[in-house]
Amino acid sequence: MAHINLPVPNAREYYPLNNPNIGVVEGGTPPALFEPLTIRGVEIKNRIWVAPMCQYSSSNGHATDWHLVHIGNLATRGVGLICLEATAVVPEGRISPEDAGLWTDSQIEPLKRIVEFAHGQGTTIGIQLAHAGRKASTYAPWLKDKMGHGTSWTAQEDENGWPNNTYAPSEISFNDATYPHPKAVTEEDMKYIEDAFVAAVERCKKVGFDFIEIHAAHGYLLHEFLSPLSNLRTDDYGGSLENRTRFPTRVVQRAREAWGNKPFFVRISATDWAEGPEKGEDSKWLQWGIEQSIYWVGELKRLGVDLVDVSSGGNWFKQKIAVKHGYQVDFAEAAKKAHPDILIGTVGMITDPIQANAYVKEGKADVVSLARELLRNPHWPLYAAKALGAKVKAANQFERAWL
Repeated sequence: MAHINLPVPNAREYYPLNNPNIGVVEGGTPPALFEPLTIRGVEIKNRIWVAPMCQYSSSNGHATDWHLVHIGNLATRGVGLICLEATAVVPEGRISPEDAGLWTDSQIEPLKRIVEFAHGQGTTIGIQLAHAGRKASTYAPWLKDKMGHGTSWTAQEDENGWPNNTYAPSEISFNDATYPHPKAVTEEDMKYIEDAFVAAVERCKKVGFDFIEIHAAHGYLLHEFLSPLSNLRTDDYGGSLENRTRFPTRVVQRAREAWGNKPFFVRISATDWAEGPEKGEDSKWLQWGIEQSIYWVGELKRLGVDLVDVSSGGNWFKQKIAVKHGYQVDFAEAAKKAHPDILIGTVGMITDPIQANAYVKEGKADVVSLARELLRNPHWPLYAAKALGAKVKAANQFERAWL
């Protein structure tokens, strides 16, 4: 009888076939964290997802072998789903000059190679489409760290930046001392940005992504429209909650329609973490918070969004956050209670498998996303399974380490 190391069918190159898939529980009832989840016909093998992590390593918006190795490393370690980093739909929508982009067709092929590798490992993969708004044209974080606070973090033109071509709902800098001073977008600018999101969605189809996530969090353009701290407009896009959600909702709607019947997510910041309450005594909104977030989640559900990824912060330079394990889970739980028929994800310093499993088991969230913990320990899903008393399939090449 012949014994053949079977290949993954129809893969770009030879990869050994894993059966069952990496990250799937072998035998018995899986813990909640390892239960599969199907969204619009796409089966995701477990609830451990990779949050988008900017790498500041792209060449004029093009993914490089750094991204292939970084994402490939995670795709072989047992996570259920990977969301690629915030990817700008226009060049001036990048956070830094080295950010990822999807504004031109030449950026398709490098991403396609990454996607095909992830699929060869049985891992669901998608991308987060974004526009940085007033937080664009800044340095990579390790450069900021060396410079410290109080010095400009704005990348100038001779540093490949575009400080005079940043945009926001209103002419308010994220921080006058360190960030660019943006121009207020016009109706024409908004149409240009909407069209760019749709064009990026069409490129996502050619890449072969399984899902798309729209970035409406962390103080970037869409979040800037949502928050009364950054949106002081007096036209149809500012003032009331309905007005402030108008443009972000329109972007989501057009992108959702362009993507068709495939999984579609939105990431939000549930609060600005600014001082004081969300609403004043006169019922005037003072900052973006959970009450408004719950309202907008309902609107997103109506538009056909399948999952809302609940994060927080990033829009108020002086934010003070008591960061601890699961510090954002309460926001996810509030959104889930208000809208039990939409999927909710939670993220933020999640490191402990027992607690992560409890978040899903207790219905506080449907999935958990990890970032820094997976950088420290890419094999976290296998450690989590062991802590939960389950045996999970490791990649064929790594199995001897887990016997």
